[in-house]
Amino acid sequence: MRPFRLVIVAGEASGDALALRFLRVLRQRLGERPLELAGVGGQGLIEDGLKPFFPQADIAVMGFGPVIARLPLLLRRMSDAAKGTAEFKPDLLLTIDAPDFGLRVAQKVRKRAPAIPIAHWVCPSVWAWRSGRARRMAPHVDRILALLPFEPAALERLHGPKTVYVGHPLVERLAELRPDADEATRRDDAATPDILILPGSRRSEINHLMPVFGEAVALIAKAVPGARFLLPAVPHLHGLIAERAASWPLAPQLVGGEAGKLAAFRSARAALAASGTVTLELALAQVPTVAAYRGADWEAAIAKRLIKLPSVILPNLIVGRSFVPEFIQETATAEALSGKLLDVLAEGPARAAQLAGFDEVEAIMRSAGASPAANAVDAALALLAERGSSV
Repeated sequence: MRPFRLVIVAGEASGDALALRFLRVLRQRLGERPLELAGVGGQGLIEDGLKPFFPQADIAVMGFGPVIARLPLLLRRMSDAAKGTAEFKPDLLLTIDAPDFGLRVAQKVRKRAPAIPIAHWVCPSVWAWRSGRARRMAPHVDRILALLPFEPAALERLHGPKTVYVGHPLVERLAELRPDADEATRRDDAATPDILILPGSRRSEINHLMPVFGEAVALIAKAVPGARFLLPAVPHLHGLIAERAASWPLAPQLVGGEAGKLAAFRSARAALAASGTVTLELALAQVPTVAAYRGADWEAAIAKRLIKLPSVILPNLIVGRSFVPEFIQETATAEALSGKLLDVLAEGPARAAQLAGFDEVEAIMRSAGASPAANAVDAALALLAERGSSV
Protein backbone atom coordinates (compact mmCIF):
# COMPACT_ATOMS: atom_id res chain seq x y z
CA MET A 1 0.00 0.00 0.00
CA ARG A 2 1.49 3.34 -1.06
CA PRO A 3 2.06 5.69 1.87
CA PHE A 4 0.23 8.99 2.07
CA ARG A 5 2.94 11.64 1.90
CA LEU A 6 2.44 14.98 3.63
CA VAL A 7 4.70 18.01 3.93
CA ILE A 8 3.93 20.40 6.79
CA VAL A 9 5.54 23.83 7.08
CA ALA A 10 4.82 25.28 10.53
CA GLY A 11 6.88 28.27 11.57
CA GLU A 12 6.02 28.51 15.27
CA ALA A 13 4.54 26.70 18.27
CA SER A 14 0.91 27.63 17.52
CA GLY A 15 1.28 26.06 14.08
CA ASP A 16 2.75 22.92 15.63
CA ALA A 17 -0.29 22.59 17.88
CA LEU A 18 -2.66 22.81 14.90
CA ALA A 19 -0.55 20.34 12.94
CA LEU A 20 -0.55 17.74 15.71
CA ARG A 21 -4.34 17.84 15.94
CA PHE A 22 -4.55 17.58 12.14
CA LEU A 23 -2.31 14.49 12.16
CA ARG A 24 -4.38 12.70 14.79
CA VAL A 25 -7.50 13.04 12.64
CA LEU A 26 -5.68 12.29 9.38
CA ARG A 27 -4.38 8.98 10.74
CA GLN A 28 -7.96 8.01 11.59
CA ARG A 29 -9.05 8.85 8.05
CA LEU A 30 -6.15 6.91 6.52
CA GLY A 31 -6.88 3.74 8.47
CA GLU A 32 -4.28 1.12 7.53
CA ARG A 33 -2.55 3.33 4.97
CA PRO A 34 0.91 4.45 6.18
CA LEU A 35 1.69 8.14 6.63
CA GLU A 36 5.05 9.68 5.78
CA LEU A 37 5.85 13.19 7.01
CA ALA A 38 8.45 15.79 6.13
CA GLY A 39 8.79 19.54 6.40
CA VAL A 40 9.39 22.16 9.08
CA GLY A 41 8.16 21.88 12.65
CA GLY A 42 9.04 21.77 16.31
CA GLN A 43 9.99 18.90 18.58
CA GLY A 44 6.42 17.63 18.94
CA LEU A 45 6.06 17.18 15.20
CA ILE A 46 9.48 15.57 14.93
CA GLU A 47 8.53 13.09 17.65
CA ASP A 48 5.36 12.40 15.68
CA GLY A 49 7.41 11.33 12.69
CA LEU A 50 8.18 14.50 10.74
CA LYS A 51 11.56 14.46 8.98
CA PRO A 52 12.73 18.08 9.20
CA PHE A 53 14.21 19.93 6.25
CA PHE A 54 15.99 22.21 8.79
CA PRO A 55 15.46 23.39 12.41
CA GLN A 56 12.28 25.38 12.99
CA ALA A 57 14.33 27.81 15.09
CA ASP A 58 15.93 29.10 11.88
CA ILE A 59 12.66 30.77 10.86
CA ALA A 60 10.95 31.44 14.23
CA VAL A 61 11.53 35.19 14.33
CA MET A 62 9.14 38.06 15.03
CA GLY A 63 9.48 41.79 14.64
CA PHE A 64 10.86 43.97 11.87
CA GLY A 65 14.41 44.22 13.23
CA PRO A 66 15.01 40.50 13.87
CA VAL A 67 13.55 39.59 10.46
CA ILE A 68 15.88 42.02 8.66
CA ALA A 69 18.87 40.69 10.61
CA ARG A 70 18.08 37.12 9.61
CA LEU A 71 16.78 37.83 6.11
CA PRO A 72 19.55 36.00 4.17
CA LEU A 73 18.94 32.83 6.21
CA LEU A 74 15.16 33.15 5.86
CA LEU A 75 15.40 33.48 2.08
CA ARG A 76 17.69 30.47 1.91
CA ARG A 77 15.34 28.42 4.09
CA MET A 78 12.39 29.29 1.84
CA SER A 79 14.30 27.79 -1.07
CA ASP A 80 15.36 24.81 1.05
CA ALA A 81 11.74 24.12 2.04
CA ALA A 82 10.54 24.36 -1.57
CA LYS A 83 13.34 22.10 -2.81
CA GLY A 84 12.71 19.56 -0.04
CA THR A 85 8.98 19.55 -0.78
CA ALA A 86 9.47 18.99 -4.50
CA GLU A 87 11.91 16.15 -3.87
CA PHE A 88 9.63 14.50 -1.29
CA LYS A 89 6.76 14.49 -3.83
CA PRO A 90 3.94 14.76 -1.28
CA ASP A 91 0.25 14.15 -1.83
CA LEU A 92 -0.27 17.51 -0.09
CA LEU A 93 1.71 20.52 1.11
CA LEU A 94 0.12 22.08 4.20
CA THR A 95 1.55 25.43 5.30
CA ILE A 96 0.31 26.63 8.68
CA ASP A 97 0.09 30.29 9.76
CA ALA A 98 3.40 32.28 9.52
CA PRO A 99 2.20 33.53 6.11
CA ASP A 100 5.26 35.63 5.27
CA PHE A 101 7.29 32.41 5.20
CA GLY A 102 4.79 29.68 4.35
CA LEU A 103 3.12 31.42 1.43
CA ARG A 104 6.44 32.23 -0.16
CA VAL A 105 7.36 28.55 0.13
CA ALA A 106 4.04 27.70 -1.55
CA GLN A 107 4.83 30.08 -4.40
CA LYS A 108 8.24 28.46 -4.95
CA VAL A 109 6.76 24.94 -4.77
CA ARG A 110 4.13 25.82 -7.36
CA LYS A 111 6.92 26.85 -9.75
CA ARG A 112 9.05 23.76 -9.05
CA ALA A 113 6.29 21.15 -8.86
CA PRO A 114 2.95 22.55 -10.05
CA ALA A 115 1.08 19.26 -9.57
CA ILE A 116 1.43 19.30 -5.75
CA PRO A 117 -1.85 20.41 -4.08
CA ILE A 118 -1.27 23.22 -1.59
CA ALA A 119 -3.41 24.23 1.40
CA HIS A 120 -2.73 27.02 3.88
CA TRP A 121 -4.26 26.88 7.36
CA VAL A 122 -5.05 30.20 9.11
CA CYS A 123 -6.14 32.86 6.67
CA PRO A 124 -3.86 35.91 6.56
CA SER A 125 -5.71 39.05 7.63
CA VAL A 126 -6.10 40.30 4.05
CA TRP A 127 -9.63 41.40 4.96
CA ALA A 128 -8.08 43.97 7.33
CA TRP A 129 -5.03 45.25 5.49
CA ARG A 130 -2.87 44.63 2.40
CA SER A 131 -5.89 43.18 0.63
CA GLY A 132 -3.92 42.72 -2.58
CA ARG A 133 -2.30 39.66 -0.99
CA ALA A 134 -5.53 37.73 -1.53
CA ARG A 135 -5.34 37.96 -5.32
CA ARG A 136 -1.60 37.22 -5.26
CA MET A 137 -2.17 33.99 -3.31
CA ALA A 138 -4.69 32.60 -5.77
CA PRO A 139 -2.23 31.17 -8.36
CA HIS A 140 -0.25 29.10 -5.85
CA VAL A 141 -2.64 28.23 -3.00
CA ASP A 142 -5.46 25.81 -3.79
CA ARG A 143 -7.31 26.08 -0.48
CA ILE A 144 -7.33 28.37 2.55
CA LEU A 145 -8.51 26.80 5.81
CA ALA A 146 -9.99 29.69 7.79
CA LEU A 147 -10.39 30.15 11.54
CA LEU A 148 -12.95 32.96 11.31
CA PRO A 149 -16.44 32.62 9.82
CA PHE A 150 -16.40 35.81 7.73
CA GLU A 151 -13.16 34.94 5.93
CA PRO A 152 -14.53 32.79 3.06
CA ALA A 153 -16.77 35.62 1.85
CA ALA A 154 -13.96 38.13 2.29
CA LEU A 155 -11.53 36.04 0.21
CA GLU A 156 -14.13 35.56 -2.51
CA ARG A 157 -14.75 39.31 -2.62
CA LEU A 158 -11.00 39.94 -2.84
CA HIS A 159 -10.49 37.30 -5.58
CA GLY A 160 -8.35 35.10 -3.37
CA PRO A 161 -8.08 31.31 -3.20
CA LYS A 162 -11.12 29.19 -2.38
CA THR A 163 -11.55 29.38 1.38
CA VAL A 164 -13.30 27.00 3.79
CA TYR A 165 -14.31 27.95 7.33
CA VAL A 166 -13.08 25.04 9.45
CA GLY A 167 -13.59 26.63 12.86
CA HIS A 168 -11.37 28.06 15.57
CA PRO A 169 -9.47 25.86 18.08
CA LEU A 170 -10.87 28.00 20.91
CA VAL A 171 -14.26 26.37 20.32
CA GLU A 172 -12.76 23.12 21.64
CA ARG A 173 -11.64 24.84 24.85
CA LEU A 174 -14.85 26.43 26.11
CA ALA A 175 -14.89 24.30 29.27
CA GLU A 176 -11.42 25.59 30.17
CA LEU A 177 -12.47 29.21 29.66
CA ARG A 178 -15.79 29.13 31.51
CA PRO A 179 -16.44 28.76 35.25
CA ASP A 180 -17.75 25.72 37.06
CA ALA A 181 -20.31 26.21 39.84
CA ASP A 182 -17.79 27.41 42.44
CA GLU A 183 -16.01 29.75 40.06
CA ALA A 184 -19.32 31.13 38.81
CA THR A 185 -20.04 32.34 42.34
CA ARG A 186 -16.85 34.37 42.19
CA ARG A 187 -17.70 35.75 38.73
CA ASP A 188 -21.18 36.78 39.91
CA ASP A 189 -19.78 38.87 42.78
CA ALA A 190 -20.17 42.50 41.69
CA ALA A 191 -18.96 43.89 45.05
CA THR A 192 -15.54 42.19 45.06
CA PRO A 193 -15.05 41.25 41.41
CA ASP A 194 -12.02 39.80 39.67
CA ILE A 195 -11.02 42.06 36.77
CA LEU A 196 -8.66 40.84 34.06
CA ILE A 197 -5.99 43.21 32.80
CA LEU A 198 -4.54 42.09 29.44
CA PRO A 199 -2.05 44.60 28.00
CA GLY A 200 -0.94 42.37 25.11
CA SER A 201 1.76 39.86 24.29
CA ARG A 202 4.17 42.13 22.44
CA ARG A 203 6.72 44.48 23.95
CA SER A 204 5.40 47.51 22.05
CA GLU A 205 1.81 46.86 23.20
CA ILE A 206 2.90 46.59 26.81
CA ASN A 207 5.01 49.74 26.66
CA HIS A 208 2.15 51.78 25.20
CA LEU A 209 -0.79 50.33 27.15
CA MET A 210 0.57 49.66 30.65
CA PRO A 211 0.69 53.31 31.75
CA VAL A 212 -2.91 54.12 30.78
CA PHE A 213 -4.15 50.74 32.05
CA GLY A 214 -2.52 51.51 35.40
CA GLU A 215 -4.33 54.84 35.59
CA ALA A 216 -7.62 53.14 34.69
CA VAL A 217 -7.10 50.50 37.37
CA ALA A 218 -6.64 53.23 39.98
CA LEU A 219 -9.95 54.85 38.97
CA ILE A 220 -11.81 51.53 38.98
CA ALA A 221 -10.38 50.57 42.37
CA LYS A 222 -11.57 53.89 43.80
CA ALA A 223 -15.11 53.18 42.55
CA VAL A 224 -15.08 49.46 43.47
CA PRO A 225 -12.80 49.11 46.52
CA GLY A 226 -13.27 45.34 46.70
CA ALA A 227 -12.03 44.69 43.17
CA ARG A 228 -9.09 42.36 42.56
CA PHE A 229 -7.01 42.94 39.41
CA LEU A 230 -5.48 39.90 37.73
CA LEU A 231 -2.78 40.33 35.08
CA PRO A 232 -1.73 37.16 33.22
CA ALA A 233 1.87 37.70 32.10
CA VAL A 234 3.34 35.91 29.09
CA PRO A 235 6.58 34.21 30.23
CA HIS A 236 8.98 35.96 27.84
CA LEU A 237 7.74 39.41 28.94
CA HIS A 238 7.07 38.71 32.62
CA GLY A 239 9.96 40.93 33.75
CA LEU A 240 8.86 43.89 31.63
CA ILE A 241 5.25 43.57 32.79
CA ALA A 242 6.31 43.35 36.45
CA GLU A 243 8.50 46.43 36.01
CA ARG A 244 5.69 48.44 34.42
CA ALA A 245 3.11 47.27 36.98
CA ALA A 246 5.39 48.27 39.86
CA SER A 247 4.76 51.94 38.99
CA TRP A 248 0.96 51.61 39.11
CA PRO A 249 -0.88 53.33 41.98
CA LEU A 250 -2.44 49.94 42.76
CA ALA A 251 -0.41 46.81 42.03
CA PRO A 252 -2.24 44.01 40.16
CA GLN A 253 -1.78 40.34 40.96
CA LEU A 254 0.50 38.87 38.28
CA VAL A 255 -0.63 35.45 37.07
CA GLY A 256 1.81 33.01 35.49
CA GLY A 257 1.38 29.95 33.31
CA GLU A 258 -1.44 28.71 31.09
CA ALA A 259 -3.34 27.13 33.99
CA GLY A 260 -3.21 30.38 35.94
CA LYS A 261 -4.43 32.35 32.94
CA LEU A 262 -7.37 30.00 32.38
CA ALA A 263 -8.33 30.15 36.05
CA ALA A 264 -8.30 33.95 35.85
CA PHE A 265 -10.56 33.84 32.77
CA ARG A 266 -13.01 31.59 34.61
CA SER A 267 -13.25 33.86 37.66
CA ALA A 268 -13.19 37.25 35.92
CA ARG A 269 -16.28 39.40 35.85
CA ALA A 270 -14.88 41.86 33.30
CA ALA A 271 -11.68 42.63 31.40
CA LEU A 272 -9.61 45.52 30.15
CA ALA A 273 -7.71 44.19 27.14
CA ALA A 274 -5.49 45.08 24.23
CA SER A 275 -7.28 44.69 20.93
CA GLY A 276 -6.36 41.37 19.33
CA THR A 277 -7.16 37.66 19.42
CA VAL A 278 -7.58 37.81 23.21
CA THR A 279 -10.88 39.66 22.68
CA LEU A 280 -12.23 36.53 20.98
CA GLU A 281 -11.03 34.41 23.91
CA LEU A 282 -12.84 36.76 26.27
CA ALA A 283 -16.03 36.64 24.18
CA LEU A 284 -16.07 32.85 24.22
CA ALA A 285 -15.28 32.91 27.95
CA GLN A 286 -18.27 35.28 28.33
CA VAL A 287 -16.25 38.00 30.05
CA PRO A 288 -17.53 41.54 29.25
CA THR A 289 -14.64 43.55 27.88
CA VAL A 290 -13.36 47.02 27.13
CA ALA A 291 -10.66 46.95 24.44
CA ALA A 292 -7.93 49.45 23.65
CA TYR A 293 -5.06 50.01 21.26
CA ARG A 294 -2.19 52.43 21.57
CA GLY A 295 0.94 52.58 19.45
CA ALA A 296 3.48 55.04 18.15
CA ASP A 297 1.89 57.94 16.27
CA TRP A 298 3.53 56.89 12.99
CA GLU A 299 2.24 53.31 13.39
CA ALA A 300 -1.28 54.59 14.03
CA ALA A 301 -1.13 56.88 10.99
CA ILE A 302 -0.09 53.98 8.75
CA ALA A 303 -2.72 51.67 10.24
CA LYS A 304 -5.42 54.28 9.71
CA ARG A 305 -4.55 54.45 6.02
CA LEU A 306 -4.29 50.69 5.52
CA ILE A 307 -7.06 49.26 7.70
CA LYS A 308 -10.54 49.98 6.39
CA LEU A 309 -12.77 48.25 8.92
CA PRO A 310 -15.61 49.48 11.13
CA SER A 311 -13.92 47.77 14.10
CA VAL A 312 -10.66 46.01 14.88
CA ILE A 313 -12.28 43.78 17.53
CA LEU A 314 -12.92 40.21 16.34
CA PRO A 315 -16.23 39.68 18.22
CA ASN A 316 -17.58 42.85 16.61
CA LEU A 317 -16.49 41.71 13.15
CA ILE A 318 -17.98 38.25 13.65
CA VAL A 319 -21.47 39.48 14.56
CA GLY A 320 -21.37 42.52 12.28
CA ARG A 321 -21.90 45.25 14.87
CA SER A 322 -19.83 47.04 17.51
CA PHE A 323 -21.04 45.78 20.87
CA VAL A 324 -17.59 45.50 22.54
CA PRO A 325 -16.36 49.07 23.16
CA GLU A 326 -12.94 49.91 21.73
CA PHE A 327 -10.73 52.91 22.21
CA ILE A 328 -7.92 53.71 19.77
CA GLN A 329 -4.89 55.97 20.34
CA GLU A 330 -5.84 59.31 21.89
CA THR A 331 -9.38 58.10 22.74
CA ALA A 332 -7.89 55.37 24.98
CA THR A 333 -7.80 57.50 28.13
CA ALA A 334 -7.98 56.24 31.69
CA GLU A 335 -11.31 58.02 32.18
CA ALA A 336 -12.88 56.50 29.07
CA LEU A 337 -11.62 52.98 29.79
CA SER A 338 -12.58 52.98 33.44
CA GLY A 339 -16.00 54.48 32.74
CA LYS A 340 -16.94 51.76 30.24
CA LEU A 341 -15.50 49.04 32.46
CA LEU A 342 -17.60 50.19 35.41
CA ASP A 343 -20.65 50.00 33.12
CA VAL A 344 -20.04 46.33 32.27
CA LEU A 345 -19.09 45.39 35.83
CA ALA A 346 -22.55 46.35 37.07
CA GLU A 347 -25.72 44.44 36.29
CA GLY A 348 -27.48 46.49 33.66
CA PRO A 349 -28.00 47.05 29.93
CA ALA A 350 -24.30 47.45 29.02
CA ARG A 351 -23.36 44.11 30.58
CA ALA A 352 -26.46 42.37 29.22
CA ALA A 353 -25.75 43.62 25.69
CA GLN A 354 -22.25 42.17 25.72
CA LEU A 355 -23.38 38.81 27.10
CA ALA A 356 -26.07 38.60 24.40
CA GLY A 357 -23.46 39.45 21.78
CA PHE A 358 -21.19 36.72 23.11
CA ASP A 359 -24.00 34.19 22.65
CA GLU A 360 -24.16 35.23 18.99
CA VAL A 361 -20.40 34.91 18.63
CA GLU A 362 -20.50 31.39 20.02
CA ALA A 363 -23.36 30.31 17.76
CA ILE A 364 -21.56 31.63 14.67
CA MET A 365 -18.20 30.16 15.70
CA ARG A 366 -19.80 26.74 16.30
CA SER A 367 -21.40 26.72 12.85
CA ALA A 368 -18.50 24.74 11.36
CA GLY A 369 -18.96 21.89 13.85
CA ALA A 370 -17.26 20.66 16.98
CA SER A 371 -13.80 19.80 15.63
CA PRO A 372 -11.79 22.34 13.61
CA ALA A 373 -9.03 19.75 13.09
CA ALA A 374 -11.49 17.23 11.62
CA ASN A 375 -12.95 19.95 9.38
CA ALA A 376 -9.46 20.91 8.23
CA VAL A 377 -8.63 17.30 7.34
CA ASP A 378 -11.93 16.90 5.48
CA ALA A 379 -11.32 20.13 3.54
CA ALA A 380 -7.80 18.99 2.62
CA LEU A 381 -9.02 15.57 1.46
CA ALA A 382 -11.81 17.22 -0.54
CA LEU A 383 -9.14 19.29 -2.28
CA LEU A 384 -7.26 16.10 -3.18
CA ALA A 385 -10.43 14.53 -4.51
CA GLU A 386 -10.96 17.59 -6.74
CA ARG A 387 -7.43 17.07 -8.02
CA GLY A 388 -8.14 13.42 -8.85
CA SER A 389 -6.48 11.89 -5.78
CA SER A 390 -8.07 10.03 -2.86
CA VAL A 391 -7.15 8.41 0.43
